[in-house]
Amino acid sequence: MTPTLLGGWGRFPLARCYVFRAERRAAVAETLAAKAAPTFIARGLGRSYGDAALNADAGVVVHDRLDRMLGFDAARGELACEAGVSFADIIHWGLPRGWFPPVTPGTKFVTVGGAIAADVHGKNHHRDGTLAMFLQAFTLLTADGEVLRCSREEHADVFWATVGGMGLTGMILDARLRLRRVESAWMRVDYRKARHLDDTLAVFAASDAGSPYSVAWIDCLARGRATGRAVIMHGDHASAAEVRAAGRSDARRRGGHLTVPFDVPGALLNPLTVRLFNAVYYASHHDARGRLVDVDRFFYPLDGVGHWNRLYGRRGFVQYQAVLPAAAESERGLIALLERLSGSGRPSFLAVLKRLGPQNPGFLSFPREGYTLALDLPVRAGLIEFLRELDRLVLDRGGRVYLAKDATATAEAVRVMYPRLDEFRAVKARLDPRGVLSSSLARRVGLVSHK
Repeated sequence: MTPTLLGGWGRFPLARCYVFRAERRAAVAETLAAKAAPTFIARGLGRSYGDAALNADAGVVVHDRLDRMLGFDAARGELACEAGVSFADIIHWGLPRGWFPPVTPGTKFVTVGGAIAADVHGKNHHRDGTLAMFLQAFTLLTADGEVLRCSREEHADVFWATVGGMGLTGMILDARLRLRRVESAWMRVDYRKARHLDDTLAVFAASDAGSPYSVAWIDCLARGRATGRAVIMHGDHASAAEVRAAGRSDARRRGGHLTVPFDVPGALLNPLTVRLFNAVYYASHHDARGRLVDVDRFFYPLDGVGHWNRLYGRRGFVQYQAVLPAAAESERGLIALLERLSGSGRPSFLAVLKRLGPQNPGFLSFPREGYTLALDLPVRAGLIEFLRELDRLVLDRGGRVYLAKDATATAEAVRVMYPRLDEFRAVKARLDPRGVLSSSLARRVGLVSHK
């Protein structure tokens, strides 16, 4: 088989991998048993940013065609589906019937299996936690061909090792997920402008308790007293009565087919252009309450632009996401990160701040109570060294980076960031004693031994 050059959504790094596409569930087990590659990792729609779904010089098993809906219990709101079903599939099927994913990341083009492996979180983590809180059970195929039904009650240690385990405990075949009941395809959103970081965090603290969803766009290039200025959005699902009163149709609005047709020259994305964009974006927003916004615009603003990752040029980009625990430490850490970024000359076209709630029992689950900042940074000379400098700032404040987006962290840093790593490794070793499941990420950050 000829190797294929693969990348994540950030297109950095790239790796030559042997791709196996499973057309049916039995083919997943057959692929592992055939040992056509030294190791394997699962891959969905390729929306993790770094090398989580890459396996250099080894096998990648693509699950996107294992996308059947298996059943729905309306009384419980529980959907059973194969792991290759995407959040877009769930929304297309469920929203007209009054159901929506209970937790969603910033793109709907992720598979259920991938979302479990990354234990995704969204704008409602401060209220509802990660996807794991709504995951009832899943079926796991181990490297040796054993099929396990995992839940909080059955194979509980495997459940919590797999949730956030980056696909290293086995191949997820199907899952049973509790959906959220909604009345419309609209969100009721409050917008608040904040002048600086103190103001931004004060708005979060005052408003998060009353809002299921919250997020902030933050101006990462603002300096001095304006450091941390932001536009904060608090939202909730609008009722059918609110939609009727506003004279809106409950049909989802369909955007155009806007796409980025080629790689934008890297020189166009520079501190000057990003500073200008940030100034215009900040000035164009005003405080507003109860504005109706369709779900796609609120949850997935970039999904309406095809191949938007090309905006960062041919060399790609890294999305750096870190969480800083505890309120006081979060504020000092955020100031340090933002000041280091604004002084670096490295533009981040997208900077998102969210408040996170308590962490769950997942051994490698990313979220913990505090604030998380996500940055998109173009790949340029010195980026790896710069990001490892940010890692040191995060480590000094007891934080961690998100493995589903990471492309540069060291094994030494991850060992400190994830104190339950040894527990994860113990479950992994029991399920996969021959080390069949691996990935470029797993080897780089020490989730598995090099093989």
